[in-house]
Amino acid sequence: MLTETTTAEAIAAANTMPPDLRVHPSYDSQRYARCIAVSKRVRWDIDKDVLRGRSFSPGDKFLPDGLSLVQELAFLTADEKRFVSQVQGRTYANMFGLVERYINVKVLELAGSYGMTDQVALEALVRFSDEELKHQELFRRIETMVKDAMPEGYCFIPKPNDVAAAVLSKGTWAVLALTLHIELFTQLHYRQSVEPDDGLSPLFKDVLLYHWKEESQHAILDELEWVRHDATIGAKTRDEGVKEFIALVGAVDGILQMQAAADAHYAMNVMTTRGRRLSEAEQRTIERVMLKAYRWQYILSGAGHPHFVEVLTDVTTDMQRGRIQTALATLM
Repeated sequence: MLTETTTAEAIAAANTMPPDLRVHPSYDSQRYARCIAVSKRVRWDIDKDVLRGRSFSPGDKFLPDGLSLVQELAFLTADEKRFVSQVQGRTYANMFGLVERYINVKVLELAGSYGMTDQVALEALVRFSDEELKHQELFRRIETMVKDAMPEGYCFIPKPNDVAAAVLSKGTWAVLALTLHIELFTQLHYRQSVEPDDGLSPLFKDVLLYHWKEESQHAILDELEWVRHDATIGAKTRDEGVKEFIALVGAVDGILQMQAAADAHYAMNVMTTRGRRLSEAEQRTIERVMLKAYRWQYILSGAGHPHFVEVLTDVTTDMQRGRIQTALATLM
């Protein structure tokens, strides 16, 4: 719980901040303070709370059907569908490790603007950064553990530092839009698909559970920072931000196309070594469903999230949103 002292400090800090940090009516230092309180309450340790000495096995299912879309591959056996879920789950963990590389750099940059002003917001963002570093370590370790439970041949194509550099070359408006979109689809995936599925690997499910616990606060901070930044820029800069956001979504889709093709190829190769003969039509279907699943997981589920749409509506014009919707329509 927040103490009276913490709340008073938050209010005092907000009242002494430079005008450029308080230009939007939605700015509320107490929301940053609440994020700190929740961060302290849900904080977890990788070994003690998440891994707990467990390991993965070939019989584990990693991602729920609502994310992997394996039910669209009706010609596969139950074991083959489970293997596709493992391939996608491995990429899912690697993708989070990838995006958290750029997110952490951006969060530290944002935290710097509070250095001599709002110490509550500063602490909230520093905690955000610390948690993102922990998440990167978690997903690196998951990759090592999953590797021991799966056949050789898997390859995660994108390089975290290269992707981070490309994303961070864009303006803050676009980067924060992309980040909120990512944090929100994390929440959606866990609550709607992961949590209700009792057939998932208990270990993999716990990885996503504990990740979700801290990401829920990150989504709040992403929104606060995006709205705060938006209030400091003019129409021309905002329009450029929309353009850059569309470009970033396109770049993400480029990564997904490459990784989906690689993962489909890997899955089919493993099936072949196990004696499975796939027709050309079945192979094309696996490739198509893999890309469809990835576009849903990493782009469409976030872009269509009701809260993302709500915030986007607050900071853009009808024409700007139309441009974004047109770009997304090509991925459906």
